[in-house]
Amino acid sequence: MSADHDPAEDGVRLQKLMAAAGVASRRVSENLIEAGRVEVNGEVVTELGRRVRESDLVSVDGVAIQLDTSRRYLMLNKPVGIVSSLQDDRGRPDLQRFVSRYQERLFNVGRLDAQTSGLLILTNDGELAHVLAHPSFGVMKTYIAKVDGRVSAQTIAKLTAGIELEDGPIAADKARIVGQAGAAQTMVEITLHSGRNRIVRRMLEAVGHPVIDLVRRQFGPLHLGTLAAGEIRDLTKVELGALLTISREADRTAATETEEG
Repeated sequence: MSADHDPAEDGVRLQKLMAAAGVASRRVSENLIEAGRVEVNGEVVTELGRRVRESDLVSVDGVAIQLDTSRRYLMLNKPVGIVSSLQDDRGRPDLQRFVSRYQERLFNVGRLDAQTSGLLILTNDGELAHVLAHPSFGVMKTYIAKVDGRVSAQTIAKLTAGIELEDGPIAADKARIVGQAGAAQTMVEITLHSGRNRIVRRMLEAVGHPVIDLVRRQFGPLHLGTLAAGEIRDLTKVELGALLTISREADRTAATETEEG
């Protein structure tokens, strides 16, 4: 490569890749670029001749977009009885039945135990999966638990103040009572960023309210919504943008802390 070679001359025109990624039509993409609303690798780009690669980090109005169309991002409402594995070595029902229809080699982000249902992300984007699954990045997860007994306000306060488990202390980031399920059962919403094994079940057990049923309703900016148990769908552009933005901000923060360290 010559000394005066400009890497920006490689690749594909930015507006063409934006259109291919489904961000907007090429004409609208050009308007976004000229208006200074598009960033490439953290720098505002206003010239239409700019060329980029699929690996470049592009955002529109501060929201990240994915130029690499080989990446796939799915939301599954995992039913009870399915283990969070693509090939269970004990022959139990696993995630293969949901991903076998896709050509990409997908994997799950984090886990839900077999008796917990709800939102599970499946992707072939390893970098994103690492950020979303690693507790140090603080991605919040919200669960609705049906528990045995009538939960008091004091118990909710205990969950958020912190309790001691066999593998160390833990506190919910948020917790609240959302209703009663009969005379002797309570519906509790609990939000936390911990990725420890069966953590919600163990916390509620520790305060005297064993879990009867547990559903993960939210993972970071993603909401399960009306997606039925056993159903799977692609993330919307808005949902994907929110996830990618979290991932890239986490990467930048980690890089800054490494440099300062």
